[in-house]
Amino acid sequence: MKRAALITMFAALLCAVPLAASAQAWPTKPVKIIVPFPPGGSVDQVARIFAAQLATQLGQQFVVENRSGASGSIGTQVVATAAPDGSTIGVVFDTHAVNPTLIPNMPFDTLKDLAPVMLVGTSPMAIVTHASQPYKDFRDVLAAAKKEPVAFGSIGTGSLGHLAMAQVAGSQQVQLTHIPYKGGGPLMIDAIGGQVPLAIGTVFLVNPHVKGGKVRALAVTSSKPSPQLPGVGTVAEQGVPGFAAVAWWGIIAPGGTPQPLVRRMYEELSKALANPAVTQKLSEQGMEIVGGPPEELERFVRAEIARWAAVVKENRIKAGD
Repeated sequence: MKRAALITMFAALLCAVPLAASAQAWPTKPVKIIVPFPPGGSVDQVARIFAAQLATQLGQQFVVENRSGASGSIGTQVVATAAPDGSTIGVVFDTHAVNPTLIPNMPFDTLKDLAPVMLVGTSPMAIVTHASQPYKDFRDVLAAAKKEPVAFGSIGTGSLGHLAMAQVAGSQQVQLTHIPYKGGGPLMIDAIGGQVPLAIGTVFLVNPHVKGGKVRALAVTSSKPSPQLPGVGTVAEQGVPGFAAVAWWGIIAPGGTPQPLVRRMYEELSKALANPAVTQKLSEQGMEIVGGPPEELERFVRAEIARWAAVVKENRIKAGD
């Protein structure tokens, strides 16, 4: 028995050595970074920042491919069904943890068919309005929404912005009408143009437009004010006690990707994230850098799925609403 066990252990070690060696050679060919939202949004920006740095760092092409639709699940499915060889990775957003509840009969399992690689960072969301709107802060929005419906746009049905506003509307008994967009880029185009009264998106997404004077920030969704938006109060401070919600970004690979390869990806992503230029680009837009390893992203996603499933069910939110 001991001899058989030793033979089995030795065979496993022999298999592991070339696997680890091949992982260290990654990437041996161009890598696709799948973005499950259109160009221009925060997920797209994160992907392009990493793509540029990784290409410089590793001497290989990293090509961003936008595959939007169905609250991000279409692009995520591309990653889930890709070969687990390191040639395809994806950047996911908060909808990643909402879709398992929101979308019935998803063609992939979020926890089983995808390999977590890195929890990149988090960000509060900000509620913004066009200068032509009368709202000076979020208290004004709540007061108006008690009398008649007030429309707001988010990056899509089931996005954290959508769920956060649904939770506010329910707790405060106000009328907030959701207008779903297909990503942050289209949302901000209409917000800047005054086509939608309110927009909710990450500080990462809206801050350049706030700085440019194109929209006005009314509130942030974090438990404390954002240093990127000085003077802007929290939703909790403006009439919704205890409220807090943050967006997040993660990097995933296809399920079944060998762990040595996942670890190699994480190490290279960590090096990229440690680059001062990368850190500055992400931080100045409102992201709080985390850089968490695969196991941290897995724990985080599981907790977010449980948290937002309750909100989806309570508000009877369905894909396409």
